[in-house]
Amino acid sequence: MVFSERLSFEHRIRTAVLALLLCAQAGFGFSVGTQQESTCEANGSIYFVGEWYFLDSDHCTQCECTTEGSACSRTECTSLPAACIHVSHYPTDCCPRCEKIGCEYRGVVYELGQNFQPSECEQCTCDNDGIARCLVADCAPPPCVNPVYQPGKCCPECREGPNCYVDASRSQVIPAGEPIWVDSCTKCRCHDGQDAGYWEGNRLATCSRLKNCTPEQQSTKKN
Repeated sequence: MVFSERLSFEHRIRTAVLALLLCAQAGFGFSVGTQQESTCEANGSIYFVGEWYFLDSDHCTQCECTTEGSACSRTECTSLPAACIHVSHYPTDCCPRCEKIGCEYRGVVYELGQNFQPSECEQCTCDNDGIARCLVADCAPPPCVNPVYQPGKCCPECREGPNCYVDASRSQVIPAGEPIWVDSCTKCRCHDGQDAGYWEGNRLATCSRLKNCTPEQQSTKKN
């Protein structure tokens, strides 16, 4: 009785071992199946289920190793500040970095809140939104036909005082103020500060001519 039971037990053991060997040869071993389903290969490395990693070929793509393989998604970069004037993009970073915030105006960089004067006629401020806002001086029309721009000054000046052209030919200039005889028969006067609408773009004198007069008949005239 004992002998037959021992043979039966040994027979069962041999049968179980044989079954395991057959399964291993068929590729259905538990150890092999577990190893295949619990790792992911990427970047030349092996990752286990639950591990996260970035792809070496694209630093913006992040993956998770799952039992079904790698599950990847691409990172969306946030917008840089509008006032960013210096952007760096490092090789190991997915998204660009803003290194400096300020305003750029005509090739020059200014700090936020900084006041600056790019020219004699401009007053500017670098606002917090990164936009340079400027006020430009509005110069009144100079009361002369030959104004001069002085260094460091915004508006032109009349070095020779107010004046105007005698006529549309613009060949002769006379000073403003008292009437002036431009020839023996013609008297002209420039607009000056005593006139309504002083200057306002009127660069020609107001002239009057003696009737029946030619320059040969009169050689001189007094004011």
